[in-house]
Amino acid sequence: MTKEQSFLKRQIDWLLKEKYHGKFTTKARTDIEKLKKGESLDYLIGFVEFLSVKIDLKKRPLIPRQETEFWVEKAIKEIRTCLANARQNLDSSLCSEKGGEKKKPECLDLFSGSGAIGLAVLKHIPGAQVDFGEINKDFLEQIRFNLWLNGPDKSKASIIQTDVFSNINQRYDYIFANPPYIALERKKKAQKSVLRYEPKSALFAGKDGLLYIEKFLKQAKKYLKPYGKIYLEFDSWQKPKISALLKKEEYKNFEFFKDQYNRWRYAKISVS
Repeated sequence: MTKEQSFLKRQIDWLLKEKYHGKFTTKARTDIEKLKKGESLDYLIGFVEFLSVKIDLKKRPLIPRQETEFWVEKAIKEIRTCLANARQNLDSSLCSEKGGEKKKPECLDLFSGSGAIGLAVLKHIPGAQVDFGEINKDFLEQIRFNLWLNGPDKSKASIIQTDVFSNINQRYDYIFANPPYIALERKKKAQKSVLRYEPKSALFAGKDGLLYIEKFLKQAKKYLKPYGKIYLEFDSWQKPKISALLKKEEYKNFEFFKDQYNRWRYAKISVS
């Protein structure tokens, strides 16, 4: 059995277990054929786990990636450490507010898609308030459903239809941004199944992939509180260009980090 055949068998076994309780039904056979043609297992099952949050995918938003889960977990740990230290009057240098006096961080999950990042923040950061920013109407419905599915306090969450910052009217302690960043000039390198089944609006961002990142960085400072922080995901090869953009837009502090596969994946940015 080849690696491809072994991988497909594992996917079929998981599909049967998760969706069909081990029964080989007519619908199961149909799904297996879709799987063989390259459709994502997550779409066929209908959900994915993201930092212990169940993310429904019925509206077909971008499937949350393991690389995203990796850096979001890091960010959450940093924020939790900050809040814990602030309560004990210890070092709170990771805090978004000077002196660490902010106990209930206000957060924005921009380019939200399924809402996975914001939902993980709500689940794992006590007292966090999260706004979900997304332009696609179907994905706004998806976020609303995922909020209901996971049951966080609705008073701590708002859903905003926005094109980057177009309908955002406040400043935040933390902004989490996972914008479209695949370059059209690198389209051929993308997986065929991704190109065929996942939303192109959540994938591509102009010739060099920086269309939305550039728009975001030009405006983000106006929506960040003093000592606030931005967490921004990008493609590894874009690091030098993003560094140049950050300097051009006069961001004072920024640092780049690698993902679990040793590729440059996200930046942590502040204005002071």
